Amino acid sequence: MKSLNNLKTKWAKISGMLLVTFFLPVISFSQTEATPAASLLDDPLLSFYIVVAFIFIVAILVLVVALYMLQVLNYMAKTAAKEKADKLGIVIKEEPSLWQNLWMKANDLVPMEKEADIMLDHNYDGIRELDNHLPPWWTALFYGTIVFAFFYLIFFHVLDTMPGTIQEYDNEVAMAAEQLKKTQAANPVADINESNVEATLEPLALADGKQVFMNNCASCHRKDGGGDIGPNLTDEYWLHGGGIKDIFKVVRHGVNGTNMIAWEGFISPEKMKNVASYVLTIKGTNPVNPKKPQGDLFKPEQKEVKVDSSKTQASL
Repeated sequence: MKSLNNLKTKWAKISGMLLVTFFLPVISFSQTEATPAASLLDDPLLSFYIVVAFIFIVAILVLVVALYMLQVLNYMAKTAAKEKADKLGIVIKEEPSLWQNLWMKANDLVPMEKEADIMLDHNYDGIRELDNHLPPWWTALFYGTIVFAFFYLIFFHVLDTMPGTIQEYDNEVAMAAEQLKKTQAANPVADINESNVEATLEPLALADGKQVFMNNCASCHRKDGGGDIGPNLTDEYWLHGGGIKDIFKVVRHGVNGTNMIAWEGFISPEKMKNVASYVLTIKGTNPVNPKKPQGDLFKPEQKEVKVDSSKTQASL
């Protein structure tokens, strides 16, 4: 009865471990990952995932219960046989189970009653040594590595029928380059440079330019553009010109000898155009404690408006 109670205690521990293993991650995920949970709920395959997870958990529980029941039945059968043998005065020698036999054969273990046959003559302070063999599974793995190494040598280094690590790397680089060409062909980048760039007033483009400015430019020019390490971008004085083409050129190529790096290669020409356009929108915003003016006074060129004299006279 004591052993049966021990089995029940083990079953309770196993059930508790299963519940903790499968349900605790779900609870912690729902508590810590609030934002991704919404996207998970919107997944059209959510019901399928739930059903598969439920079936998997049920299958695990059924397997554990089956093993537990087999253990209980085996224990009950042994107990009944022992009680019957005690009544008849017969000594029962317990036979090893199937699993025990497999374990003994896999490790080439010698029963304790036969250890005297493999006892060595060495004696170290009363400590004797057994001449145990290596486990068959370990020996099989060892010989398997030798066979694998032989065929690896033949195919990779003698016949050159399989690519080596360097060749695999070159192949993957070539595949990546080919994929990049296809991607660039499918999504051509606008050819924008300092000679043809034009300022944009589109809200989405300016919002993108503001985001680029906050991420990359605000550390030197401040978030309000008032200037810190870099110059003030809100006044009318500019070191390298204050037009859209001038600003785009500085963003693209940077300024040698200063902290202004070239952003070409880090952000796309479209984003350089957007951030240059955003800089134009913060002119005259008068931030708090701005940096002193630097450079020359810049006045944007006024486009000449041509007036049709014939229409003017007619209107008079």
